[in-house]
Amino acid sequence: MPQRLSLTSLLVADYDEAIAYFVGKLGFDLREDTALGDGKRWVVVAPQGAGSELLLARAVGNRQSRVIGDQSGGRVFLFLETDDFARDHAAYTQRGVRFVEQPRHEPYGTVAVFEDLYGNRWDLVQPIRGNGVEA
Repeated sequence: MPQRLSLTSLLVADYDEAIAYFVGKLGFDLREDTALGDGKRWVVVAPQGAGSELLLARAVGNRQSRVIGDQSGGRVFLFLETDDFARDHAAYTQRGVRFVEQPRHEPYGTVAVFEDLYGNRWDLVQPIRGNGVEA
């Protein structure tokens, strides 16, 4: 079996507020929410129909808490691919997702940067197929 990256961990301050954002605002599926004891949970969300998943990991201690929303030092951290940029951009805007720039057209596709509830930067991107950047 070939290797694949199975989960990306994202530090969050609170499980329930993070679930509300990713499911309610971004329309992700809640794939798993399992209590592990001592207040810990295994919470996995994913874009609808996607194979990639995001593990919402509640920060523990000062070190992890300090980097909530800044896991990548202010750079775009995650890339959310869409097959209909206009549809998703409009839906996210209507639901209160905060875009930090206007949509733009690049050689690889249409893109706009948004911030999640903690300030992590994401690209919403509709790639141009056939340019070598296919997912």
